Amino acid sequence: MPAKPLANLVDIRVPELGESITSATVAKWLKSPGEAVGADEPVVELETDKVAVEVPSPVEGMLAAILQPQGSEVEIGTVLGNIDTAAVGTVAKSITEQPEPQPAAKESEKASEKATSKVADKSAAVKPAAVKSAAVKSAAVKSAAVKSAPSARLAASERGVDLARLQGSGLGGAVTRSDVDASQPSSQPSSSFRLSRPAARDADERGEEVVPMSRLRQRVAERLKEAQNTAALLTTFNEVNMASIVALRKRHREAFERRHRVKLGFMSFFVRASVLALNDYPEVNAQLNGTDIVYRRYCDLGIAVSAPQGLVVPVLRNAQTLSFAAIEEQIAEFATRAREGKLTLSELSGGTFTITNGGVFGSLLSTPIVNPPQSAILGMHTIQERPVAFEGEVRVAPMMYVALTYDHRLIDGRGAVSFLTRVKALVEHPESLLLDI
Repeated sequence: MPAKPLANLVDIRVPELGESITSATVAKWLKSPGEAVGADEPVVELETDKVAVEVPSPVEGMLAAILQPQGSEVEIGTVLGNIDTAAVGTVAKSITEQPEPQPAAKESEKASEKATSKVADKSAAVKPAAVKSAAVKSAAVKSAAVKSAPSARLAASERGVDLARLQGSGLGGAVTRSDVDASQPSSQPSSSFRLSRPAARDADERGEEVVPMSRLRQRVAERLKEAQNTAALLTTFNEVNMASIVALRKRHREAFERRHRVKLGFMSFFVRASVLALNDYPEVNAQLNGTDIVYRRYCDLGIAVSAPQGLVVPVLRNAQTLSFAAIEEQIAEFATRAREGKLTLSELSGGTFTITNGGVFGSLLSTPIVNPPQSAILGMHTIQERPVAFEGEVRVAPMMYVALTYDHRLIDGRGAVSFLTRVKALVEHPESLLLDI
Protein backbone atom coordinates (compact mmCIF):
# COMPACT_ATOMS: atom_id res chain seq x y z
CA MET A 1 0.00 0.00 0.00
CA PRO A 2 1.53 3.37 -1.02
CA ALA A 3 2.58 5.73 1.73
CA LYS A 4 0.10 8.45 2.57
CA PRO A 5 1.35 11.94 1.58
CA LEU A 6 2.40 14.10 4.49
CA ALA A 7 -0.30 16.63 5.41
CA ASN A 8 2.21 19.48 5.66
CA LEU A 9 3.45 19.09 2.06
CA VAL A 10 1.84 21.38 -0.54
CA ASP A 11 2.38 20.75 -4.25
CA ILE A 12 3.78 23.30 -6.69
CA ARG A 13 1.94 22.58 -9.95
CA VAL A 14 2.29 23.81 -13.53
CA PRO A 15 -0.41 26.50 -13.90
CA GLU A 16 -2.61 27.22 -16.91
CA LEU A 17 -0.25 28.82 -19.42
CA GLY A 18 -2.62 30.33 -21.97
CA GLU A 19 -4.47 29.52 -25.14
CA SER A 20 -3.22 26.44 -27.04
CA ILE A 21 -0.27 25.90 -24.65
CA THR A 22 -0.36 22.47 -23.01
CA SER A 23 3.24 21.96 -21.91
CA ALA A 24 6.43 23.74 -20.93
CA THR A 25 10.09 23.14 -20.11
CA VAL A 26 11.58 23.64 -16.65
CA ALA A 27 14.11 26.37 -17.43
CA LYS A 28 15.53 27.12 -13.98
CA TRP A 29 14.86 26.53 -10.30
CA LEU A 30 15.12 29.78 -8.36
CA LYS A 31 15.25 28.02 -4.98
CA SER A 32 17.10 24.94 -3.69
CA PRO A 33 15.70 22.24 -1.40
CA GLY A 34 15.89 23.42 2.20
CA GLU A 35 15.53 27.11 1.35
CA ALA A 36 12.71 29.14 2.87
CA VAL A 37 10.11 30.62 0.52
CA GLY A 38 7.32 33.10 1.02
CA ALA A 39 3.78 32.80 -0.25
CA ASP A 40 3.62 33.97 -3.91
CA GLU A 41 7.42 34.09 -4.14
CA PRO A 42 8.70 32.71 -7.49
CA VAL A 43 10.43 29.35 -7.06
CA VAL A 44 10.80 27.99 -10.59
CA GLU A 45 10.89 29.42 -14.11
CA LEU A 46 9.15 27.63 -16.98
CA GLU A 47 9.76 28.27 -20.66
CA THR A 48 6.89 27.89 -23.12
CA ASP A 49 6.92 28.28 -26.87
CA LYS A 50 6.01 31.94 -26.38
CA VAL A 51 7.30 33.38 -23.11
CA ALA A 52 9.06 32.51 -19.85
CA VAL A 53 6.79 32.18 -16.80
CA GLU A 54 7.76 32.32 -13.12
CA VAL A 55 5.72 29.91 -10.96
CA PRO A 56 5.18 31.20 -7.40
CA SER A 57 4.94 29.17 -4.22
CA PRO A 58 1.28 28.67 -3.21
CA VAL A 59 2.17 28.90 0.51
CA GLU A 60 4.86 29.98 2.93
CA GLY A 61 7.33 27.36 4.02
CA MET A 62 10.45 25.53 2.88
CA LEU A 63 11.16 23.94 -0.51
CA ALA A 64 11.11 20.28 0.48
CA ALA A 65 11.77 18.60 -2.86
CA ILE A 66 12.32 19.23 -6.58
CA LEU A 67 10.42 16.60 -8.56
CA GLN A 68 11.03 17.99 -12.06
CA PRO A 69 14.66 18.99 -12.65
CA GLN A 70 15.85 21.60 -15.11
CA GLY A 71 15.19 20.58 -18.71
CA SER A 72 12.15 18.43 -17.91
CA GLU A 73 9.11 18.57 -20.19
CA VAL A 74 6.00 19.15 -18.07
CA GLU A 75 2.29 19.39 -18.80
CA ILE A 76 -0.41 21.53 -17.21
CA GLY A 77 -1.06 20.32 -13.66
CA THR A 78 2.22 18.41 -13.28
CA VAL A 79 3.66 18.54 -9.75
CA LEU A 80 7.00 20.38 -9.95
CA GLY A 81 7.96 20.15 -6.29
CA ASN A 82 6.72 20.36 -2.70
CA ILE A 83 6.59 23.06 -0.05
CA ASP A 84 6.85 21.98 3.59
CA THR A 85 4.52 24.28 5.52
CA ALA A 86 5.59 22.75 8.86
CA ALA A 87 8.96 24.45 8.41
CA VAL A 88 7.41 27.91 8.90
CA GLY A 89 8.95 29.44 12.00
CA THR A 90 11.76 26.89 12.19
CA VAL A 91 13.62 27.84 9.04
CA ALA A 92 15.13 31.25 8.37
CA LYS A 93 12.85 33.48 6.34
CA SER A 94 13.76 34.36 2.78
CA ILE A 95 15.29 37.72 2.08
CA THR A 96 11.97 39.13 0.87
CA GLU A 97 10.50 38.58 4.35
CA GLN A 98 13.48 39.50 6.52
CA PRO A 99 12.83 41.90 9.42
CA GLU A 100 14.50 45.25 9.72
CA PRO A 101 18.32 44.95 9.60
CA GLN A 102 19.86 44.01 12.96
CA PRO A 103 22.20 46.42 14.74
CA ALA A 104 25.19 44.77 13.12
CA ALA A 105 23.64 45.23 9.70
CA LYS A 106 22.80 48.83 10.51
CA GLU A 107 26.38 49.43 11.63
CA SER A 108 27.55 47.89 8.34
CA GLU A 109 25.26 50.23 6.44
CA LYS A 110 26.51 53.24 8.38
CA ALA A 111 30.07 52.17 7.73
CA SER A 112 29.31 51.90 4.03
CA GLU A 113 27.78 55.37 4.01
CA LYS A 114 30.81 56.78 5.88
CA ALA A 115 33.11 55.13 3.36
CA THR A 116 31.17 56.69 0.51
CA SER A 117 31.28 60.10 2.24
CA LYS A 118 35.03 59.88 2.66
CA VAL A 119 35.38 59.16 -1.02
CA ALA A 120 33.56 62.39 -1.83
CA ASP A 121 35.99 64.34 0.36
CA LYS A 122 39.18 62.43 -0.37
CA SER A 123 38.71 60.67 -3.70
CA ALA A 124 42.45 60.39 -4.21
CA ALA A 125 42.90 58.41 -1.01
CA VAL A 126 40.30 55.69 -1.61
CA LYS A 127 40.36 53.14 -4.42
CA PRO A 128 37.33 53.12 -6.80
CA ALA A 129 36.82 49.39 -6.11
CA ALA A 130 36.29 50.09 -2.41
CA VAL A 131 33.69 52.75 -3.23
CA LYS A 132 31.79 50.37 -5.50
CA SER A 133 31.88 47.63 -2.87
CA ALA A 134 30.50 50.01 -0.23
CA ALA A 135 27.71 51.14 -2.55
CA VAL A 136 26.76 47.57 -3.38
CA LYS A 137 26.58 46.57 0.28
CA SER A 138 24.52 49.65 1.13
CA ALA A 139 22.05 48.95 -1.68
CA ALA A 140 21.76 45.31 -0.60
CA VAL A 141 20.84 46.29 2.96
CA LYS A 142 18.26 48.86 1.84
CA SER A 143 16.68 46.35 -0.56
CA ALA A 144 16.41 43.57 1.99
CA ALA A 145 12.74 44.08 2.82
CA VAL A 146 11.50 44.53 -0.75
CA LYS A 147 9.38 41.75 -2.25
CA SER A 148 11.37 40.51 -5.24
CA ALA A 149 12.38 37.52 -7.33
CA PRO A 150 15.68 35.79 -6.46
CA SER A 151 17.09 36.65 -9.90
CA ALA A 152 16.21 40.29 -9.28
CA ARG A 153 17.98 40.30 -5.92
CA LEU A 154 21.08 38.73 -7.45
CA ALA A 155 21.19 41.26 -10.30
CA ALA A 156 20.57 44.14 -7.88
CA SER A 157 23.37 43.06 -5.56
CA GLU A 158 25.79 42.70 -8.47
CA ARG A 159 25.00 46.18 -9.82
CA GLY A 160 24.37 48.10 -6.61
CA VAL A 161 20.71 48.77 -7.49
CA ASP A 162 18.31 49.76 -4.71
CA LEU A 163 15.23 47.55 -5.19
CA ALA A 164 13.18 49.89 -3.00
CA ARG A 165 13.35 52.49 -5.78
CA LEU A 166 11.93 50.17 -8.46
CA GLN A 167 8.30 49.65 -9.47
CA GLY A 168 7.62 45.91 -9.41
CA SER A 169 5.82 44.34 -12.37
CA GLY A 170 5.67 40.78 -11.02
CA LEU A 171 2.98 38.95 -9.14
CA GLY A 172 1.71 41.05 -6.23
CA GLY A 173 4.02 43.92 -7.20
CA ALA A 174 7.21 41.87 -6.82
CA VAL A 175 10.34 43.29 -8.48
CA THR A 176 11.56 41.01 -11.31
CA ARG A 177 14.92 40.64 -13.07
CA SER A 178 13.42 42.53 -16.01
CA ASP A 179 12.62 45.48 -13.73
CA VAL A 180 16.27 45.60 -12.64
CA ASP A 181 17.46 45.37 -16.27
CA ALA A 182 15.07 48.12 -17.34
CA SER A 183 16.34 50.44 -14.58
CA GLN A 184 19.73 50.54 -16.29
CA PRO A 185 19.46 51.48 -19.99
CA SER A 186 22.92 50.18 -20.76
CA SER A 187 22.31 46.79 -19.18
CA GLN A 188 21.96 43.66 -21.26
CA PRO A 189 18.79 41.52 -21.47
CA SER A 190 18.29 38.68 -19.03
CA SER A 191 21.09 36.14 -19.26
CA SER A 192 18.56 33.31 -19.52
CA PHE A 193 18.12 34.24 -23.16
CA ARG A 194 21.77 34.86 -24.04
CA LEU A 195 23.99 32.30 -25.70
CA SER A 196 27.43 32.13 -24.10
CA ARG A 197 30.23 31.42 -26.55
CA PRO A 198 33.68 31.52 -24.95
CA ALA A 199 36.41 32.99 -27.12
CA ALA A 200 38.91 30.57 -28.61
CA ARG A 201 42.23 30.43 -26.76
CA ASP A 202 44.17 30.18 -29.99
CA ALA A 203 43.32 31.72 -33.37
CA ASP A 204 44.07 28.38 -35.06
CA GLU A 205 42.09 26.29 -32.56
CA ARG A 206 39.04 24.49 -33.95
CA GLY A 207 36.12 23.61 -31.73
CA GLU A 208 32.38 23.09 -31.44
CA GLU A 209 29.78 24.02 -28.88
CA VAL A 210 26.53 22.13 -28.37
CA VAL A 211 23.72 24.27 -26.96
CA PRO A 212 20.17 22.91 -26.47
CA MET A 213 17.49 24.71 -28.47
CA SER A 214 15.24 26.90 -26.37
CA ARG A 215 11.59 25.98 -26.05
CA LEU A 216 10.69 29.01 -28.18
CA ARG A 217 13.11 28.05 -30.96
CA GLN A 218 11.86 24.45 -30.96
CA ARG A 219 8.25 25.60 -31.25
CA VAL A 220 9.07 28.08 -34.03
CA ALA A 221 10.80 25.31 -35.96
CA GLU A 222 7.83 22.97 -35.47
CA ARG A 223 5.23 25.54 -36.54
CA LEU A 224 7.13 26.71 -39.62
CA LYS A 225 7.72 23.14 -40.75
CA GLU A 226 4.06 22.39 -40.05
CA ALA A 227 3.07 25.31 -42.27
CA GLN A 228 5.24 24.03 -45.11
CA ASN A 229 3.98 20.47 -44.77
CA THR A 230 0.29 21.31 -44.38
CA ALA A 231 -0.47 24.48 -46.33
CA ALA A 232 -0.07 25.08 -50.06
CA LEU A 233 2.11 28.17 -49.74
CA LEU A 234 2.74 30.58 -52.58
CA THR A 235 4.22 34.10 -52.56
CA THR A 236 3.31 37.03 -54.77
CA PHE A 237 5.38 40.23 -54.99
CA ASN A 238 4.89 43.89 -55.83
CA GLU A 239 6.74 47.15 -55.28
CA VAL A 240 5.51 50.31 -53.63
CA ASN A 241 6.57 53.89 -54.31
CA MET A 242 7.03 55.29 -50.81
CA ALA A 243 7.56 58.92 -51.93
CA SER A 244 4.14 60.15 -50.74
CA ILE A 245 4.48 58.61 -47.27
CA VAL A 246 8.08 59.80 -46.92
CA ALA A 247 6.97 63.36 -47.75
CA LEU A 248 3.92 63.15 -45.47
CA ARG A 249 6.02 61.94 -42.54
CA LYS A 250 8.57 64.68 -43.13
CA ARG A 251 5.84 67.36 -43.03
CA HIS A 252 3.95 66.08 -39.99
CA ARG A 253 6.41 63.98 -38.00
CA GLU A 254 7.26 66.63 -35.38
CA ALA A 255 3.65 67.79 -34.90
CA PHE A 256 2.47 64.17 -34.65
CA GLU A 257 5.09 63.35 -32.01
CA ARG A 258 4.31 66.50 -29.98
CA ARG A 259 0.60 65.76 -29.94
CA HIS A 260 0.64 61.99 -29.44
CA ARG A 261 4.07 61.53 -27.80
CA VAL A 262 4.93 58.69 -30.15
CA LYS A 263 6.85 58.63 -33.42
CA LEU A 264 5.05 58.30 -36.75
CA GLY A 265 6.50 55.23 -38.45
CA PHE A 266 5.74 53.33 -41.64
CA MET A 267 4.05 50.40 -39.92
CA SER A 268 0.85 52.32 -39.10
CA PHE A 269 0.31 53.05 -42.80
CA PHE A 270 0.64 49.36 -43.69
CA VAL A 271 -1.62 48.34 -40.81
CA ARG A 272 -4.36 50.72 -42.00
CA ALA A 273 -3.86 49.63 -45.63
CA SER A 274 -4.05 45.95 -44.62
CA VAL A 275 -7.27 46.52 -42.65
CA LEU A 276 -8.98 48.14 -45.64
CA ALA A 277 -7.66 45.48 -48.04
CA LEU A 278 -8.78 42.66 -45.71
CA ASN A 279 -12.25 44.17 -45.72
CA ASP A 280 -12.27 43.96 -49.54
CA TYR A 281 -10.77 40.46 -49.66
CA PRO A 282 -12.07 38.65 -46.54
CA GLU A 283 -10.63 35.27 -47.55
CA VAL A 284 -7.15 36.65 -46.75
CA ASN A 285 -8.36 37.23 -43.17
CA ALA A 286 -10.07 33.82 -42.96
CA GLN A 287 -9.01 30.44 -41.58
CA LEU A 288 -9.55 26.83 -42.59
CA ASN A 289 -11.18 24.62 -39.96
CA GLY A 290 -11.38 21.13 -41.41
CA THR A 291 -13.78 21.46 -44.36
CA ASP A 292 -15.16 24.79 -43.09
CA ILE A 293 -13.95 28.33 -43.74
CA VAL A 294 -14.05 30.72 -40.77
CA TYR A 295 -14.52 34.34 -41.91
CA ARG A 296 -13.77 37.10 -39.40
CA ARG A 297 -15.52 40.46 -39.15
CA TYR A 298 -12.59 41.81 -37.14
CA CYS A 299 -8.87 42.23 -37.80
CA ASP A 300 -6.46 41.06 -35.11
CA LEU A 301 -3.10 41.80 -36.72
CA GLY A 302 0.08 40.12 -35.52
CA ILE A 303 3.10 42.44 -35.65
CA ALA A 304 6.42 40.61 -35.69
CA VAL A 305 9.00 42.18 -33.35
CA SER A 306 12.50 41.13 -32.36
CA ALA A 307 13.20 40.06 -28.77
CA PRO A 308 16.28 38.64 -27.01
CA GLN A 309 14.75 35.14 -27.04
CA GLY A 310 13.81 35.34 -30.74
CA LEU A 311 11.04 36.67 -32.95
CA VAL A 312 7.69 37.14 -31.21
CA VAL A 313 4.36 38.25 -32.66
CA PRO A 314 2.15 40.28 -30.31
CA VAL A 315 -1.34 40.99 -31.62
CA LEU A 316 -3.06 44.32 -32.29
CA ARG A 317 -6.63 43.52 -31.28
CA ASN A 318 -9.43 45.08 -33.36
CA ALA A 319 -6.95 46.91 -35.58
CA GLN A 320 -9.88 48.12 -37.70
CA THR A 321 -10.86 50.48 -34.86
CA LEU A 322 -7.41 51.94 -34.14
CA SER A 323 -6.15 55.38 -35.15
CA PHE A 324 -2.63 55.98 -36.49
CA ALA A 325 -1.55 57.21 -33.04
CA ALA A 326 -3.05 54.19 -31.26
CA ILE A 327 -1.34 51.81 -33.70
CA GLU A 328 2.06 53.45 -33.26
CA GLU A 329 1.65 53.60 -29.48
CA GLN A 330 0.81 49.90 -29.17
CA ILE A 331 3.60 48.81 -31.52
CA ALA A 332 6.16 50.89 -29.60
CA GLU A 333 4.93 49.39 -26.34
CA PHE A 334 5.12 45.87 -27.79
CA ALA A 335 8.71 46.45 -28.93
CA THR A 336 9.80 47.77 -25.52
CA ARG A 337 8.13 45.02 -23.53
CA ALA A 338 9.42 42.34 -25.93
CA ARG A 339 13.00 43.48 -25.22
CA GLU A 340 12.27 43.37 -21.49
CA GLY A 341 10.57 39.96 -21.69
CA LYS A 342 7.31 41.35 -20.29
CA LEU A 343 4.84 40.36 -23.03
CA THR A 344 1.98 38.26 -21.70
CA LEU A 345 0.67 35.02 -23.17
CA SER A 346 -2.66 36.63 -24.06
CA GLU A 347 -0.87 39.31 -26.09
CA LEU A 348 0.94 36.64 -28.10
CA SER A 349 -2.11 34.46 -28.74
CA GLY A 350 -4.51 34.58 -31.65
CA GLY A 351 -4.20 36.85 -34.66
CA THR A 352 -5.95 36.67 -38.02
CA PHE A 353 -3.21 38.13 -40.24
CA THR A 354 0.46 39.01 -39.71
CA ILE A 355 2.76 41.79 -40.87
CA THR A 356 6.54 41.39 -40.66
CA ASN A 357 9.14 44.02 -41.53
CA GLY A 358 12.45 42.49 -42.53
CA GLY A 359 13.45 45.91 -43.82
CA VAL A 360 14.54 46.99 -40.34
CA PHE A 361 17.40 44.48 -40.69
CA GLY A 362 18.20 45.51 -44.26
CA SER A 363 16.30 42.79 -46.14
CA LEU A 364 15.57 43.81 -49.73
CA LEU A 365 13.33 40.86 -50.60
CA SER A 366 12.10 37.70 -48.85
CA THR A 367 9.32 35.12 -48.77
CA PRO A 368 7.75 35.17 -45.29
CA ILE A 369 6.14 31.97 -43.97
CA VAL A 370 2.51 31.91 -42.86
CA ASN A 371 1.90 31.62 -39.12
CA PRO A 372 -0.69 28.77 -38.73
CA PRO A 373 -3.64 28.73 -38.48
CA GLN A 374 -3.57 32.06 -40.32
CA SER A 375 -3.82 32.01 -44.09
CA ALA A 376 -1.54 34.86 -45.15
CA ILE A 377 1.34 37.12 -44.09
CA LEU A 378 2.52 40.45 -45.49
CA GLY A 379 6.25 41.11 -45.70
CA MET A 380 7.68 44.64 -45.76
CA HIS A 381 11.28 45.30 -46.79
CA THR A 382 13.91 48.02 -46.79
CA ILE A 383 13.27 51.26 -48.67
CA GLN A 384 15.80 51.73 -51.46
CA GLU A 385 16.17 54.63 -53.84
CA ARG A 386 16.41 53.40 -57.41
CA PRO A 387 15.56 54.59 -60.93
CA VAL A 388 11.96 53.91 -61.93
CA ALA A 389 10.06 54.77 -65.12
CA PHE A 390 7.11 57.17 -64.69
CA GLU A 391 5.06 58.11 -67.75
CA GLY A 392 7.99 57.66 -70.09
CA GLU A 393 10.52 59.35 -67.80
CA VAL A 394 13.12 57.78 -65.53
CA ARG A 395 13.16 59.17 -61.98
CA VAL A 396 14.81 58.13 -58.75
CA ALA A 397 12.21 57.17 -56.12
CA PRO A 398 12.20 55.48 -52.69
CA MET A 399 10.87 52.01 -53.49
CA MET A 400 9.93 49.07 -51.28
CA TYR A 401 9.34 45.48 -52.33
CA VAL A 402 6.36 43.88 -50.60
CA ALA A 403 5.50 40.18 -50.48
CA LEU A 404 2.33 38.27 -49.63
CA THR A 405 2.67 34.59 -48.77
CA TYR A 406 -0.70 32.84 -48.74
CA ASP A 407 -2.32 29.44 -48.39
CA HIS A 408 -3.50 28.50 -51.86
CA ARG A 409 -5.99 26.00 -50.40
CA LEU A 410 -8.11 28.95 -49.30
CA ILE A 411 -6.89 31.96 -51.28
CA ASP A 412 -6.82 31.94 -55.07
CA GLY A 413 -4.05 33.66 -56.97
CA ARG A 414 -6.42 36.35 -58.17
CA GLY A 415 -7.46 37.23 -54.63
CA ALA A 416 -3.88 37.29 -53.35
CA VAL A 417 -2.60 39.48 -56.18
CA SER A 418 -5.61 41.80 -55.90
CA PHE A 419 -5.10 42.12 -52.14
CA LEU A 420 -1.45 43.11 -52.55
CA THR A 421 -2.30 45.53 -55.36
CA ARG A 422 -4.91 47.14 -53.09
CA VAL A 423 -2.31 47.56 -50.31
CA LYS A 424 0.09 49.12 -52.83
CA ALA A 425 -2.53 51.62 -54.05
CA LEU A 426 -3.49 52.63 -50.51
CA VAL A 427 0.10 53.15 -49.38
CA GLU A 428 1.03 55.12 -52.48
CA HIS A 429 -1.98 57.43 -51.90
CA PRO A 430 -2.03 57.82 -48.09
CA GLU A 431 -4.90 60.31 -48.19
CA SER A 432 -7.15 57.36 -49.10
CA LEU A 433 -6.21 55.74 -45.78
CA LEU A 434 -7.58 58.74 -43.90
CA LEU A 435 -10.79 58.80 -45.94
CA ASP A 436 -11.32 55.01 -46.00
CA ILE A 437 -11.61 54.99 -49.79
